[in-house]
Amino acid sequence: MTGMLTGNLSPLGRSAAKLISIDKRFISSCIPLDMLLGQGLPSGHILELSGPPGTAKETLVSRFASNAVSSNDQVLFVDMQNMTSPASLHSELRSKNLADTGFDLVHYLNIFTLPDLLAFLHNLPLFLEARPSIRLVILNSIWFPFHTFPGLKPSMRAASLARVKQVLARLCSSLDISVVITTQLATKLLTPDGYPASFDTGSRAILVPQLGNNYLPPHRTYRVLIVPETRTSGVLRLLSSPSCNSEDIMLEEPYEMDGNVMGARKT
Repeated sequence: MTGMLTGNLSPLGRSAAKLISIDKRFISSCIPLDMLLGQGLPSGHILELSGPPGTAKETLVSRFASNAVSSNDQVLFVDMQNMTSPASLHSELRSKNLADTGFDLVHYLNIFTLPDLLAFLHNLPLFLEARPSIRLVILNSIWFPFHTFPGLKPSMRAASLARVKQVLARLCSSLDISVVITTQLATKLLTPDGYPASFDTGSRAILVPQLGNNYLPPHRTYRVLIVPETRTSGVLRLLSSPSCNSEDIMLEEPYEMDGNVMGARKT
C-alpha cells in the first residue's frame, strides 16, 4: 500500500455529519448515469460500475471525486490496478479550478494484493470514524486483487467477498458513507434454460461483473453496466437498485462519448 494523501480534518463528529448528509447525493456529471441513480448516488449507498476495458469507468469515478471535492467533501480514493494515478486526479481537479486546495481533500491509496485489501477493509471503519469529513469512498478495480491472487480457492474467495460485503454494509448503514466501485467483466456460460453451465454443457455466454453480486448489500446498491454499441456510443443499463432488480424492469439510458468524456447522446 502506498501514497496516501491527507488533508486537514474537520472536527465535525460522525453523528453530526450524518444529519447534514440527509438527502445528499454524489453526481458524476454524466447525465445518463445520474438519471439512472435518481439524480445522483444517495448518501449511504453503493454504486457498482462495470464494463469492458476502455469504457470510461475511470473518468466517471474521477468525476465523482472532483464533484465531491467541489462540495468540500473529502474523498478516499483506492486504486487497485494503477488505472487512476494521483496525476490524473490532479488533472481532473485542475479542470474544475480545484487543483490548489482540492487535492488536500483527497486521500489516495494503492492496494494490489488480496491480503492487503482484506487488511485495509479490517481497518477501514475505524479510519473513517476518525475522519468524519470523508463522505465518499472510491474502490477502483476491486476485482484485480481477487483475479491476481495465486491459487485462490472457492472457499477463500467466498469468505473474502463476504468480508467485503460486511464492511460495505457497515460503511453505508452505520457511517452513512457513499461508495463507488469499478469492476471488470467476466464470461459466464449458460444452459439453454439460463442456468450456469460448464464448457461442456453451456450453449451461450454472457458478460457479467467479475465478482458477481454476493459481495454487495442489495438494499444499498445500484449496479450499472456500460454496454458499448459503437466506438463512441452505447447504453448504461441498470442491473439492479435498492428498490428493484433486473427481473422487475430493465432501465437503460443512451450515452455518447466526446473524447474520453461520457455524456448524453445527441439527438
